[in-house]
Amino acid sequence: MKLATYSDGSRDGQLLVVSRDLESAHYATGIAHRMQQALDDWNFIAPQLQDLYETLNHGKARHAFPFEAARCMAPLPRAYQRLSGADLQPCPSDALLGARSPIRGANFEAGLAVITGDVPPGATPEQGQDAIRLLALIHTWDGGAALGPVAVTPDELGSAWQGAHVQLTLSVAVNRRKLDLPEAGQMHFSFGDLIAAAARARPLTAGTLIGRGQPQTVSLQRGDVVRIEMKNAGGQPVFGAIEQTVEMP
Repeated sequence: MKLATYSDGSRDGQLLVVSRDLESAHYATGIAHRMQQALDDWNFIAPQLQDLYETLNHGKARHAFPFEAARCMAPLPRAYQRLSGADLQPCPSDALLGARSPIRGANFEAGLAVITGDVPPGATPEQGQDAIRLLALIHTWDGGAALGPVAVTPDELGSAWQGAHVQLTLSVAVNRRKLDLPEAGQMHFSFGDLIAAAARARPLTAGTLIGRGQPQTVSLQRGDVVRIEMKNAGGQPVFGAIEQTVEMP
């Protein structure tokens, strides 16, 4: 399923379910108000969200409305912790930005992130993979990070999800000029490996975000527009697109 968070004036926004084609959405208010609420009680809440997702995809959700990525906050606006890269570097996670928020930074990195459920200390890579609740695009720069408009459960990737690797190409462009990137699946360590490494000595709390990406050699300037997206084998966007304008390098 696909989930997003609309801005409603609060810090954590309002959870909604988004259709597979990213065309329509439905508030999840009767099930869970916030993304963290769903992550805290995933085994109980996720099946209800899945039912709404299926109803929405079949065009039978009574209160569906057109989905607008511009209204999205980060799917998880505040994470309990954010770890980045193979070295699991701790990074600020108290204010993750939405996919259309302006940014301030000269250097950037584009990639994928997973959002976990609870992970016990000493978890194996297999347990780490089982703890993955959602995947999202992530864009990081000097001191900040943004997530794509929609987070998806691993099953949405179909055969492109193999061994906690995503076998799809990440597309990154600056001012419509595409940059050359390897496929996401070419990363040496799987997300299961990274989660197990992060939980080697202590548990991870539901709502932990672990990201990895490729640093870019382009130095951003004021007014530059960065666009990041990933499409499935049929050419359809999986997560929606990150599209952010640089306010200040």
